Amino acid sequence: MSNQYDAIIIGAGISGMYQLHKLREQGLSVKVFEAGTGVGGTWYWNKYPGCRFDSESYTYGYSWSDEVLQEWNWTERFAPQPETERYLNYVADKFDFRKDIEFNANVTKATFDEANSQWKVELEDGSTAQAEFLISATGPLNAYTLPRIPGIDDFKGEWAHTARYPKEGFGGRGQDFSGKRVGVIGTGATGVQVIQEVAKTADQLHVFQLAPEWCAPLKNGPIEQDEMDEIKANYKQIFAECAETFGAFHHKADPRSALEVTEEEREALFEELYDKPGFGIWLANFGDIFFDLKANALITDFIARKIRQRVNDPVVAENLIPKDHGFGTRRVPLETKYFECYNQDNVNLINIKETPIEKITANGVKCVDKEYDLDIIIYATGFDAVTGSLKRIDITGKDGQKLTDKWADGPRTYLGMQAVGFPNLFTLVGPHNGATFCNIPRCIEQNVEWVTDLISYMKSKDKHQVEPTLEAE
Repeated sequence: MSNQYDAIIIGAGISGMYQLHKLREQGLSVKVFEAGTGVGGTWYWNKYPGCRFDSESYTYGYSWSDEVLQEWNWTERFAPQPETERYLNYVADKFDFRKDIEFNANVTKATFDEANSQWKVELEDGSTAQAEFLISATGPLNAYTLPRIPGIDDFKGEWAHTARYPKEGFGGRGQDFSGKRVGVIGTGATGVQVIQEVAKTADQLHVFQLAPEWCAPLKNGPIEQDEMDEIKANYKQIFAECAETFGAFHHKADPRSALEVTEEEREALFEELYDKPGFGIWLANFGDIFFDLKANALITDFIARKIRQRVNDPVVAENLIPKDHGFGTRRVPLETKYFECYNQDNVNLINIKETPIEKITANGVKCVDKEYDLDIIIYATGFDAVTGSLKRIDITGKDGQKLTDKWADGPRTYLGMQAVGFPNLFTLVGPHNGATFCNIPRCIEQNVEWVTDLISYMKSKDKHQVEPTLEAE
């Protein structure tokens, strides 16, 4: 098969679908290649227990369709994965996106033909397609990674990485781990969500932690219809407020300094924010906690005290408190009774910095001091973030240059959107692009609109190639 288009998009997640919509509006012919069998991107692939986003639901959806905003009702303040996937399918149905999407289509190679200003794309099945513009919408959290631990394939029980967790659960049991001995490797944002759920039913849960993360309470709850109606009436204002905040979240920093208020005032604000939903404790806090070491030490001490209050065993509590960075200097995982899990008799925390994992065996996980017999292993070990999905495609630009070679010592881009030597290739939510760390749909829309405006300009001026200058990169 060989097909010619104005633009090819790789990925049918949040960014890929919006880019399709915007290029359709220009009257361009567009083909989307999606490796999965459905739309949704992150929300299609990640079906692990407890999966949900950390932005308020009503700030996460697309802002570009008033009809969608008024028709869709979010049921929880922080929607779980199934609801988000349903939402994205609803949008795909409403705008008939699927007619321009080819599913089960894994792009393996993309080569730029400089003479004809065309990108030739090859798929895993050998088919090809060509387009003037190639847009990567593969997402920053697509290329998952397993740890470099010997013996992963030797394990005789059930196992999965969270990014490929079975939709119906292990053995079709959903989220029921009754009678099972479960090991979770990894305690980042994903691990925190998984651990909270597995701890509810597992006979034994062994958590293998390399490094703890600062976490804050999610405080999730239902969105009643009267509240949803009020949100719908104020969407324009909500999105305008998000556009003015750090990371486009619906939280605005307190303009005061943590160092200039009294201890009583400071503790009162910390307590108030700790008890509120979402990122308030992180993003609605005193603004100088991000920039002043003394201010950051104050909020860090407060969160550490909270962990010690919530975890009964003081040794376990100290193992759950990060020592290498202050609170909020990384994106903060949100939790629901995560720390209380470690008060349960069925939950065991293993500090693998002190007792490293030697290997995975047929029966479980072997650390230097003992072996843990397991029925299930869940790898919450993260991703080759941002660049990983691009590096897994053989991308060749001008003069035969490989993108992997160009980025061998680290990625270089203009705005995270383009790289010198790769004309007409756009990387949505690419490296050095702030969208990776924000309320991602809000920033995705900016990315997509930037690409769309540039392509529109090129068409109007009869221009056929665009790439940044070396100075701009």
